[in-house]
Amino acid sequence: MSVEIYSDFLCPWCYIGHRKLEKAHAALPSVRRVAIVWRSYQLDPDASTLPTQTAAQAMRGWYPEPGEAEARLERIVSAGRDEGLHIDLERALPVNTFDAHRVSHLAKSQALSEPLNELVFRAYHVEGLNIADHEVLIAIAGEAGLNREEVKSLLATDEFSDSVRADIGRAAKLGIRGVPTLVTEKGERFSATQEHSTLVALLDTAHAGVAQL
Repeated sequence: MSVEIYSDFLCPWCYIGHRKLEKAHAALPSVRRVAIVWRSYQLDPDASTLPTQTAAQAMRGWYPEPGEAEARLERIVSAGRDEGLHIDLERALPVNTFDAHRVSHLAKSQALSEPLNELVFRAYHVEGLNIADHEVLIAIAGEAGLNREEVKSLLATDEFSDSVRADIGRAAKLGIRGVPTLVTEKGERFSATQEHSTLVALLDTAHAGVAQL
């Protein structure tokens, strides 16, 4: 049995959901665990590869009402803190994530999705790195266990571009408009930011092949 998770590296809730899902999966007995398949999603497919503002600055533009943006920022930071994450949206630099997703697909082909995705999330949300920069991606991939020369070659081509587009197209067909979204083999969709006990039950239910939540 498996579940898919649609996610974008720019999304702080995806980083939080990634950590929640990791903990929920680890809480299950090994015989009850399911395969978690990472799928690409882009919140802003037209974004530049060069940052122009921080995520916090962008949010203040989206929510101009007094106090609204700050409240939303604090909610994200607090939710991250609850999961042991030090999200810093004053440093995070929104950019195009297409190439990061291509590297993630390479990692998936080598059973390295978890370490690669964790490091990309951290680079963006904690360290304030430009995750569209090829040198940054090569360094992250090397730290995750991928061959740096292989990643460099990938980024010089369009390798795995079709895989990223296929994930995005599949998300559209499923009606996914927000992430992080979990999808079971039966097609049920759930947020990955739910409470620990709910996620554990969802994964256990997915393993049993029935959807009761």
